[in-house]
Amino acid sequence: MTESALFIGFGEPVRGREQKALQVFAESMAYYERLKSSGAIASFESVLLEPHGGDLGGFFLLRGTEEQIEAVHASDEFTRVTNRARLIVDNVGVVIALIGDSLAQGMADYQRQVAELT
Repeated sequence: MTESALFIGFGEPVRGREQKALQVFAESMAYYERLKSSGAIASFESVLLEPHGGDLGGFFLLRGTEEQIEAVHASDEFTRVTNRARLIVDNVGVVIALIGDSLAQGMADYQRQVAELT
């Protein structure tokens, strides 16, 4: 069951480094595909956004169990791939995301806290 996700957002390539950005994008895609093929994650999506005046140009969403996502997030290979992206692309950010059952649990806790504090 996929209950957790890892959101990897990115902006525009550093000017003059567009070719390297394409290379790092392909390396990232290959890494995420290896994670999926090996069962380390359940799935992943790659999304490019149309120009919209904001800092977010696209994102990857890796899906899996909480344990899978935590293991990937803590791995040396994930750190290496992410650091390479940070050197070539602006506004790279990594955030644990709640999906599926964990989203419902997170919202239920939020509702309890709102009820208690308001």
